Amino acid sequence: MIRDPHLRRALAYVRPYAGALLPVVLLSTAGTALGLALPYLSKAMIDDAILGGDFPLLLRIVGLFIGITILGFGANVASGMRYTRVSAGILFDMRLALYRHLQRLSPRFYARTPMGDIVSRINNDIGEIQRVTADAALGLFGNVLFLIGTMGMLIYLDARLFLAGLVALPPSLWALVRYRNRLEGRVTHLRERSADIGSFLIETLQGVRTVVASNAQEREAERFRRHNDRFVRALMSMRWFTYLAGGLPGVLLQTGTAAVFLYGGYRVITEATTLGTFVAFMAYQMRLLFPVQALMGLYANLASARASLVRVHELWDTPLDVVEAEGAERLERAAGALVLEEVRLGFGRGGEVLEGVSLEVPAGQVVALVGASGSGKSTIADLLSRQLDPDGGRVLLDGRDVRALALTDVRRNVAVVEQDPFIFHASIAENVRYAKPDATDLEVTGALAAAALDGLLASLPEGADTVVGERGRQLSAGERQRVAVARAFLADPAVLVLDEATGALDPASEAQLLEGYAALMHGRTTVLITHRPELARRAERAVVLRDGRVVQDGRPAELDSRPGAFRALFAG
Repeated sequence: MIRDPHLRRALAYVRPYAGALLPVVLLSTAGTALGLALPYLSKAMIDDAILGGDFPLLLRIVGLFIGITILGFGANVASGMRYTRVSAGILFDMRLALYRHLQRLSPRFYARTPMGDIVSRINNDIGEIQRVTADAALGLFGNVLFLIGTMGMLIYLDARLFLAGLVALPPSLWALVRYRNRLEGRVTHLRERSADIGSFLIETLQGVRTVVASNAQEREAERFRRHNDRFVRALMSMRWFTYLAGGLPGVLLQTGTAAVFLYGGYRVITEATTLGTFVAFMAYQMRLLFPVQALMGLYANLASARASLVRVHELWDTPLDVVEAEGAERLERAAGALVLEEVRLGFGRGGEVLEGVSLEVPAGQVVALVGASGSGKSTIADLLSRQLDPDGGRVLLDGRDVRALALTDVRRNVAVVEQDPFIFHASIAENVRYAKPDATDLEVTGALAAAALDGLLASLPEGADTVVGERGRQLSAGERQRVAVARAFLADPAVLVLDEATGALDPASEAQLLEGYAALMHGRTTVLITHRPELARRAERAVVLRDGRVVQDGRPAELDSRPGAFRALFAG
């Protein structure tokens, strides 16, 4: 029984594949049995065929040796191929489970966790876990079976000689246990330094324009060198303890082989045993070292796997900020009425982003949400789409608390277009269709036209089929925003939240896009989060936030006509 909770959790991913692993076990057993027969043939070959002068018997033994070798090779190949396929499935299941958990984590988590660290855990650490745990499930069985069979043959051939070979086993086990615990800490340190390199590369490559513009290439190369030096030091330390935990026990075991040579040779000289028996015994003795060392190595590898398990389970155990209620209510198509009741929210950095915000938006109304940076506008967008839940108060959609609704229904009815929207490394059409995979070409074309992308598409040789590069870098910032707007058009939500969705557009492009917005916003609840006075003044209503509170609320023209936060915000 495995007591370590981390290892038990990992082996849980192996259990569903027990049936698929059964052929692997059977083939491995067959290969082990065939391998155990080979050394015994050497006894008959020497004592009966060679020393007995029986050449026909020698031919039969050699033929049997070749046949068993071929059959054993075939069983091992079949077992290995089957195991490779099964272990790939285990690896994917583990990564998929963690990936799904990461999809459910809130923006708070991604704001504080480097992406390189996340990628390192989901890729490198899970790969190490899969390798060790799957090897443990298969290697433990095969090596224990081989070890028992070999020990049985050694005792059968010469029990006294077998006892002589055990002299080195206690110090080998002592060395293994002593250095295995130290190895775990070195492996953890190595994983952390590897994640540092991944985070550095992701950050500096995403910001390569800033690096080049600041003439910082050499500075960043030097930072890379320092990260790599720390990684190499951690690698060398880990490798040293790997040798101590895995190699030193093997060296000590070899002293047992020396004792067998000495004592076995003496027994042959004194005719206490035959030469053939001694040769067969030594063949088994040499094979005995392999499963013993493999099991010791497996024990040492568990230190590496456990270090990775701890890192992965830190992600798995990250609590979810947003959880779908049990028996969540369904809401196929919302009218779009929004209510915030005394909503409070903080990010754990001192103070609250929202301090008791109350706001009511009737279905179909277009409201501008304005205020200085950091006043809580984008946080409200995350609350409406339930990327976050409030620490206090309620967010209502059509009179129902969004926490009581199915998450898929909330996010289908509330669409958010961000200031810096994410664009996939795919075609323009595929990026727009992401909101509605079954959309027709005509629907996609209509959405592109509504987002004022006609001119761009006409200038591209492949039109909407043009691939836009990673994060849409082949498009300008304004063009990326319009692709995101087209995606929102196609989604046809009940509530549309535009979070600075025209911030990267020039006035002419913004005016063209706003004409398309008119059709989308007509009869649809729309929240315009903006710093642009022109856009705020086109809304039916404006709400001003300051320091996480609503300080003004009314029609834009009325707010503009009297002193106050709205007028001061757009003064000059």
